[in-house]
Amino acid sequence: MRETVRIGVLFGGPSAEHEVSCASALGVARALAGQGHRVVALGITRTGGIRLLPEPVLAQHLGTVAAGRAIDDRLPVTGPAVELRRGTTASTVAVGAADAPATVHAELDVVFPVLHGPYGEDGVVQGLLESLGVPYVGCGILASAVGMDKVAMKRALRAEDVPTTPYVWFDEPTWRAASDPEKLVVGLRGPLFVKPARMGSSIGISRVADGDDLVAAVEEAFRHDHVVLVEHGVTGRELECGVLGGWQPEASAVGEVRVAGGWFDYRQKYFGDADPMIVPAPLPDEVTERIRELSVRAFTAIGGWGLARVDFLYDETTGDLFVNELNTLPGFTAHSMYPKVWAESGVAYPEVVDRLVALAFIRHAARPSREHPGGTP
Repeated sequence: MRETVRIGVLFGGPSAEHEVSCASALGVARALAGQGHRVVALGITRTGGIRLLPEPVLAQHLGTVAAGRAIDDRLPVTGPAVELRRGTTASTVAVGAADAPATVHAELDVVFPVLHGPYGEDGVVQGLLESLGVPYVGCGILASAVGMDKVAMKRALRAEDVPTTPYVWFDEPTWRAASDPEKLVVGLRGPLFVKPARMGSSIGISRVADGDDLVAAVEEAFRHDHVVLVEHGVTGRELECGVLGGWQPEASAVGEVRVAGGWFDYRQKYFGDADPMIVPAPLPDEVTERIRELSVRAFTAIGGWGLARVDFLYDETTGDLFVNELNTLPGFTAHSMYPKVWAESGVAYPEVVDRLVALAFIRHAARPSREHPGGTP
């Protein structure tokens, strides 16, 4: 990788995970700047516009030591309106003034999308970057889309014999037409977990125990997506493992999430008073190695590149492990699990982001030769 790289950090976005993205982006920007790279911060508004964070504002945030919870320490989406265009040289992208086509504020060598949820983690922004012909960090279009869509993800994992929890799914018209909604989840053992098919950070997810209102839980999920997944309840430990790499991805140490209330919801992830993460997770060596092996298999099953966090449920009574989901752009705040498990593995946060940028260039160089700039492995 070049000694100094001009890196555009994309953050914010229209999804419900906007604030989390702004917090993750600050951690990424600090690490990249600390490695000697030039960082250009590009905030995406909730309505989809792109704003160039002024350099003095960015410098102020990069020079500020984080205080308190990382969710309260984030990059702001502010500054002049800009748009992304093809750069003047191959494999670069220009940050140009939206109202003055001749004005270029910066040219970027690579883009680091720090966008969680729809419009950022689901292949949408990856498609834009492919069309511009610029290297970018993380999974490509297909892997991003599959990783975001929990139904497609489970199908991909099962096709490669990666164990997942039993589930059913249905769309909103099917739900509305059902004379007895309970029949749609026949065969699943409670407690049930009702989830929007395409959302992250536990947004829109409900736990439905015996006697709870299944209808209310499904209606809440439909607020975020028109497809809903209902999973069979598994009583077990919540474990997480990071994957990093390209052609030969590697798995990190394993972490554990221990929370009150039975599951790791949005409030406890980002606003809890206590740190619920234990790294490394206290597990027998053979279980740790099984999780690491399954993490790489799951990552490969969706066609991953760069990074993902793989979440597991572990039933100690039976010894069963289930892949709950993959996050192709996991949280990057100071207290997020992904940086923690890699730190435990001997790879510090700055080295993680540096390796991710290097992987972006490797994939871009290996793309199929074609007239159109798109196409990644």
